[in-house]
Amino acid sequence: MKPMLKIAALLAAAYGSQAQACITAESENNDSEANANGPPCAATTVQGTIDSRQDVDWYQFSLAGSGDINISLSHDNNDDFDWELYEVSGPAVASGATSANPETGSYAAGAGEHFIKITRYSGTGGYQLNVEFPDGSAGTPVCGDYGPRPAKPQALTATLVGNGDDSCPVLPDDGAVLLMGGGTDVDDAFSLRVKPHIDGGDIVVLRTTGTDAYNDYLAGLTDADSVETLIVDSRTLADSDYVKWAIESAEFVWISGGDQSDYLNQWADTKVQDAIDGVYQRGGVIGGTSAGNAVQSEYVYDPDGVSGAVSDEVVTDFCHSTINVTTPFLSTPVMQDTITDTHFYERDRMGRMAVFLAHIGMGKRAIGVSEATSMFVTADGNGIVDGQYEAYVLETDAQTSFTQTQCGQPVVLQDLLRYRLLSGDSFNLITGQSNVLPMRMDINGSSSSFYVPSNPY
Repeated sequence: MKPMLKIAALLAAAYGSQAQACITAESENNDSEANANGPPCAATTVQGTIDSRQDVDWYQFSLAGSGDINISLSHDNNDDFDWELYEVSGPAVASGATSANPETGSYAAGAGEHFIKITRYSGTGGYQLNVEFPDGSAGTPVCGDYGPRPAKPQALTATLVGNGDDSCPVLPDDGAVLLMGGGTDVDDAFSLRVKPHIDGGDIVVLRTTGTDAYNDYLAGLTDADSVETLIVDSRTLADSDYVKWAIESAEFVWISGGDQSDYLNQWADTKVQDAIDGVYQRGGVIGGTSAGNAVQSEYVYDPDGVSGAVSDEVVTDFCHSTINVTTPFLSTPVMQDTITDTHFYERDRMGRMAVFLAHIGMGKRAIGVSEATSMFVTADGNGIVDGQYEAYVLETDAQTSFTQTQCGQPVVLQDLLRYRLLSGDSFNLITGQSNVLPMRMDINGSSSSFYVPSNPY
């Protein structure tokens, strides 16, 4: 009988910048540390074989930070296989070398590269290796911890380019949001902001109608491991395991233009909503253009079943029939106390955004993004603008007055703070700091020239 070594195991693994897709099966020749297979998928069985007395199998993975490593090795009852865990140099730091089946164990590891060596004590044949690595955050899965891709529902239109397995890049500690204004997409937003953040990860494009035109476009700009477009046009599909898996295992979720009311009707309070929130929580990027931008903020303009709000109409009545603001959809911390708008300069939406701001209240914020323009916002609140035109921020302060905001009455707002941000300019959604100075503007819905100054752009 071999000596009993009690070792438990849990792997907090985030793979290095040159990460590859995690594996589910051994690939020979992996008989040496230099030829180690890897990385293994978390919480997913890796199938392997010891096929001779001389055969050994090596596996490699990297830890971005310290954490417990959990290993389980099972095999046929007539065999006796063992494992050893190594750091980048030195002797084995832990092993499972008893007669138990499965051989299990744990090791409190530091950051860096680690290796698992599988050997035989007796017998030959197949084995199953499991390495698990929850991140310790209230049951939130980490990269690679989602299991195999579920079966695709027959009603779901899904188109994928690239690798269909989950990739495991190293993400920043915190997520980010990309707000785009509609019209022509902003290449720099994807290549300069999203690409370095997701480090070759997976992208999911969400829409309720449309094509897969984003697949090749985003793959080319971001060097993503994969891009998959999902047409999620029913609540049944929004609650499917396939859609949930695709979103939660992605590093960037992009919501296309369309109809934000349709998005809310089909996706709110479903697995889609939770999965998008989860991507941001584990350090990924979420965002969208036009309607996909509108659903990013805590307060969402939701013209469900009515005509779109127009500035020169809504300023005439604080409770105009085209105004409907709902909350919440996503719970992104940096987008709280905020409402967004798009196609901003092109469709003269300053008046309606000011009225929206009056509806959500003092101390809140409104962000309007023009076409061919974007704002990339990191978790510390810093938003930077890219593209051809402008993004605008409306705020209130002690000088601001919501002078007349009664139903049936023209809207009168005084001393709103208006920031005009061009490409390269920044605004922090948490601190309110910006590299540009604001101007003051009024809204007086009782006048046909309701902007003061007359050109608020």
